[in-house]
Amino acid sequence: MTGPTREQQRALDAYARVRKVEDPALRADYKPRVNGLGAAVLRDGLAAALAFLEREVGSNTAAERLLEDLTWCLERARLPGLSARDLKEKKNLPGAVRALELDAYMLATRESLRLLVWFRRAVQATFPSEEHGHA
Repeated sequence: MTGPTREQQRALDAYARVRKVEDPALRADYKPRVNGLGAAVLRDGLAAALAFLEREVGSNTAAERLLEDLTWCLERARLPGLSARDLKEKKNLPGAVRALELDAYMLATRESLRLLVWFRRAVQATFPSEEHGHA
């Protein structure tokens, strides 16, 4: 018997991280960040999208948490230039991404976009929906 496919592993990792976001106030801020990050990566590039999250570290718990979650998932994906050692040397995910060569950057971008699809699905499935009298 074989292990999970890469897509299944992405789903498992995303759901595992999203389930750990339990505070309702944190969820309220985490959800729009997850929903908007994929578009930001497509529009601005991975490095710029991560820099946006990075600048809010320390002042915004949801941004910090999402950055930690992405770091954890991308480290597990075993991409070139994003190993635990690389992340430690560059101090964080945005620093490591900025240091990537073009091929590794493109691979990290594709992996991030695939992960963010699963993060979005996990948020939609895990967080309670806001009921505002929708018919």
